[in-house]
Amino acid sequence: MMRTGDDLSPAGDGAGRMRPVLRAVRGLTGAFDWSGRIVTAACLAAMFAALLVNVVLRYAFGSGIAWAYEIHALLLPWLVAGGLVVASARGANISVTLLPDLIGPGTRRVLAILVQVLVLWIVLAVLWSSQPIINASRFQTLSTLGIRQVWGYASLVYAFGAMAVIAALALLRSLAGETPVDPTAPRSLS
Repeated sequence: MMRTGDDLSPAGDGAGRMRPVLRAVRGLTGAFDWSGRIVTAACLAAMFAALLVNVVLRYAFGSGIAWAYEIHALLLPWLVAGGLVVASARGANISVTLLPDLIGPGTRRVLAILVQVLVLWIVLAVLWSSQPIINASRFQTLSTLGIRQVWGYASLVYAFGAMAVIAALALLRSLAGETPVDPTAPRSLS
């Protein structure tokens, strides 16, 4: 769980100041959290505004705006991508914590390192394997908007690229002796 202003060192049970590298790592993770929040809020606002304007125009004048149906094809993937980035930055992904709950802190740290390596490998594999789809989407165009669908598929690069960086940062935190996500800690949405 990320806390603003948490400068205590992970080593020594919070005694002393946090190392500058860990502070930078937390700051970068926080920046990804904020980028996901901004993307999510902007997509929700734009989709809601387009839908509202379309409904008002349709009921007031008998016809709406044609592109209001297509804008969701671009913004919904970005909405999901923003949510993935926020969840990843906060360590709030869906998880089963049975094994971490049963083992001690030292073994839990080793498990956290293995999990972050596995997550990093998976997201990089998804990025690599999605390249043909993204390249093909450069030639597909939304009929009403005239926008290439690559802009919607680019959300894959944003989401999985950010998740790769966040996993690498969590790996650094784990190697430095910090537990980036404590499965026993209560979750906060702030």
